[in-house]
Amino acid sequence: MTHRRLGQSDLMVSPLCLGSMTWGSQNSAAEGHAQIDRALEAGINFIDTAEMYPVNPIRAETQGRTEEILGTWFAQSGRREEVILATKVSGAGAAGSRGGEPITGNAMRRAVDASLGRLRTDRIDLYQLHWPNRGSYHFRKYWRYDPAGESRASINANIRDVLETAASLIAEGKIRHLGLSNESAWGTAQFLRIADSDGLPRVVSIQNEYSLLCRIFDLDLAELCHHEGVSLLPFSPLAAGILSGKYQGDATPAGSRRSINANLGGRITPRLEPAVQAYLDIAERHGLDPCQMALAWTLTRPATASTIFGATSLTQLETLLPAADLTLSEEILVEIQAAHKAHPMPF
Repeated sequence: MTHRRLGQSDLMVSPLCLGSMTWGSQNSAAEGHAQIDRALEAGINFIDTAEMYPVNPIRAETQGRTEEILGTWFAQSGRREEVILATKVSGAGAAGSRGGEPITGNAMRRAVDASLGRLRTDRIDLYQLHWPNRGSYHFRKYWRYDPAGESRASINANIRDVLETAASLIAEGKIRHLGLSNESAWGTAQFLRIADSDGLPRVVSIQNEYSLLCRIFDLDLAELCHHEGVSLLPFSPLAAGILSGKYQGDATPAGSRRSINANLGGRITPRLEPAVQAYLDIAERHGLDPCQMALAWTLTRPATASTIFGATSLTQLETLLPAADLTLSEEILVEIQAAHKAHPMPF
């Protein structure tokens, strides 16, 4: 795998990033450890987690368990130096994380210390804000999104507080770089503006949902990230497994994510199946695995540094690994663009 620079940082990350959100719910600690071993063997050096994981379902009593599973792997393997480690602080409303308090400098400091303890490490390479305090249009909230709320002054005061705390945490060696998640173009621009004006750490990445079926990043955020040197870390690049085709015909395979979350976070709509079929047809015409094609496509996008994927079995992991070295022809890319134009926003 040819590694890529993460934003304007000194971190060189593999094009595929191992996501961990099912470890502790759908996957046991032993299964999580086996996934890490295989991913590193294949050349992956980047693992993403969060203080609120696992999900599917989200439960207060399990939050933090995924970081603990990673921590036991670090302790048992002694291979911490081989991993670029990313985790996140939960935004306002996550009841299992410090009572659902918003992200402030003080909350972030406490969250970092708690994550370091669970992860059994002395540093976090990329520390991300899971979602903004003011709310977000992601997770299908764009259908009813209203940006009115907090004042610009209070938002910017909070951003400055967070960046000042990040500067201190970087100086202490507890984190190396700061990133965003589930952010907007305006929010990202404010973080960059205040960092530049006050000499504070610039965010190096933004982790937003991005796939063949979810391309709202492609306009203002893509332009911003290109010109400001901020990398995209796509999550749900397979649209919660939808792009595999396993849910076509309204199917719900046993043990699948849909068996736990019936509408897959609002992704199941009347427009979905024709859109998915268009991409399945492209893969079939060109003799490609549809999941590998979907992951490889995200890696063709200019802002992408690494695509975050998850697997609930080693078989799934093995299927996805070749995507890192898959080159999509111009013919395939043209067909993908035509499918997107025909099915622009299926959920």
